[in-house]
Amino acid sequence: MKILPFALSAAVTAFSCNAMVRHYEADLYDSSWQVAENSRLKCTLTHQIPNYGEAVFSSVANRQLNMNFELDMLRLPDTYGLAEVRSMPPSWKPGHGGRVIAQMDLHKQFSPSLSKKVAWTMLSELEQGMNPKMFYQDWYNETNKVAVGLSPARFSKAYQSFVSCVGNLLNYSFEDISYTVLNYQSNSDELTKASKKRISMITEYLALDSELEIVLIDAFTDSYGGRWPNLKLSEKRAAKIQKHFIDAGIDIARITATGYGEKRHIASNQTVLGREQNRRVVIRMDKP
Repeated sequence: MKILPFALSAAVTAFSCNAMVRHYEADLYDSSWQVAENSRLKCTLTHQIPNYGEAVFSSVANRQLNMNFELDMLRLPDTYGLAEVRSMPPSWKPGHGGRVIAQMDLHKQFSPSLSKKVAWTMLSELEQGMNPKMFYQDWYNETNKVAVGLSPARFSKAYQSFVSCVGNLLNYSFEDISYTVLNYQSNSDELTKASKKRISMITEYLALDSELEIVLIDAFTDSYGGRWPNLKLSEKRAAKIQKHFIDAGIDIARITATGYGEKRHIASNQTVLGREQNRRVVIRMDKP
């Protein structure tokens, strides 16, 4: 019996006795992987799937290592269901067995995603030349199944750049620093040691994230020293923080600095600890 060559890569093949499978996957020559974002805030590895959409692996700056996989479909799911994620040998590497990696939830009108462990597993399988595929029931045709594959062709070089990017991410996120309270030494505009470390983190993040629209700097004092001198001291503290950011290359138009003196105490001025808490600068940052 003669086997036709095209039978191995047919667009529609038998999935079971009563179902057919529609396959979506880049072929050996069209396969492309790109590091779409490469910064200390976010790393993104993308792969185009012809006539279907895009596979996206991403990791963001955070205190914890993270990884996410998203299947960005041109047509979003029209119902709820499950997709089985398998690691399969590519057509040009016969003889290797496949295995089930995970189940992926399909939510109506949302691109499906997978969390860290499974995402890293898929990347590891691709690195070894395997072909991760997602199989699910077609929500428009009950007799059809859909198979979506990620081609390992031309993966290695982009993957190496992506892993290097992930290793260089900041170990804190925007949420970690979006609201920060800096404290001062007594009767001084010198920050405490812990606050100096904190402002260094904020400065680094501001220099990297141009999407931050505004930085609000509000400075306060305790009640010792007189209202007018304290107002001037708070203004001096706010201006010094503002200058610190400007010297680091941050656009002055993004920064608003205000001194409030003795207003808005958050603790009692009758104790050393309370006065220390009142001697503060609050930095707030907003994203669009």
